[in-house]
Amino acid sequence: MQVTRKQERLVRQALDEWQQSGAISTQEYQQLGSTLHRIPFDWKRLSRYAFWIAMVCLIIAAGSIFSDSALVYYLIEIFSVSEIMRVISPALIASALYLWGFKRQRKEAQWHYSTEFILFLGVMFTAIFLWQLGELLDTGSGHIAPLFLIGCVIYGAIGFISRSSLVWLFFLLMLGNWFGAETGYMSGWGAYWLGMNYPIRFVFFGAVLLAGCYFLQNILIHRRLFTMTKIMGLTYLFIALWIMSIFGNYDPDTWYRTSSVNLLPWALLFGVVAVICIYISLKTDDGMLRGFGLTFLGINLYTRFFEYFWDSLHSAIFFFILAVSLILIGRKAEKIWHAVENNSIANKESKSE
Repeated sequence: MQVTRKQERLVRQALDEWQQSGAISTQEYQQLGSTLHRIPFDWKRLSRYAFWIAMVCLIIAAGSIFSDSALVYYLIEIFSVSEIMRVISPALIASALYLWGFKRQRKEAQWHYSTEFILFLGVMFTAIFLWQLGELLDTGSGHIAPLFLIGCVIYGAIGFISRSSLVWLFFLLMLGNWFGAETGYMSGWGAYWLGMNYPIRFVFFGAVLLAGCYFLQNILIHRRLFTMTKIMGLTYLFIALWIMSIFGNYDPDTWYRTSSVNLLPWALLFGVVAVICIYISLKTDDGMLRGFGLTFLGINLYTRFFEYFWDSLHSAIFFFILAVSLILIGRKAEKIWHAVENNSIANKESKSE
């Protein structure tokens, strides 16, 4: 079996423990150990990182192009002869890239990362198509949500059919953009929609996305999209809760005159949701929920620390207290780590006796 250096170390540790506990014989231990063949270099990881960096570079390149209005105008003049062609051309290119990606998935499944990159190029040309479509249909109303909805349909369908978590990520991002743009337009681009500002709206949006994720769990797991949906649902929920704990349900003008005491209920709600997330993770052994809960509980505590004590303490005292608190957290984590390690060693010794 071909394994990386890290995988070999983990497997051999497991084999050592099984042999010491008597789960496998010495002969089986040697036989299983001999099947491990270390890969001299992890080309799979290099391939993944190379394509990731390539995607980031393309995004930066696209951003640089769009920020240069003269260059954008020049490219439009070169690649299109009419406004209709400016819409049709990127749509055709995106369709060709998606079809190419689907074909590679069926016939050349081993080229996973390059196929994902091809689909990503399709995503970029779809974005250009939506941009040009918006330019063509612009009436000055500012109602851009339908464009985001079209993007949701395209990215959602492509991501679901291709089982691509990358394309599905863009679907979830586009879905959030559609929700924000639609509610903003319905509110007349004011601070409130149905009495809710943007952070509260996205708290509900993230909660609904999480609920839908678990409701459609079997389907999403089958399409290998469950993890990405869950990550984005938790991200929307906790970031919205964090922003809400700072601004509450106030518009910007009112927020400046609001005391920290009035924002305390929102901070408590943020903390309660994080604790609930940690509690569920301990019951279900869900590492993702535990990570999100612990991370944002810490963010909540330190946000409150900065909020309540930044002005009242001297900066030296403030950062000294912050440093001491981090040292105590690190020390406590170190004790837990050593306790777990000692228990593991004790269990090994008791089994060997």
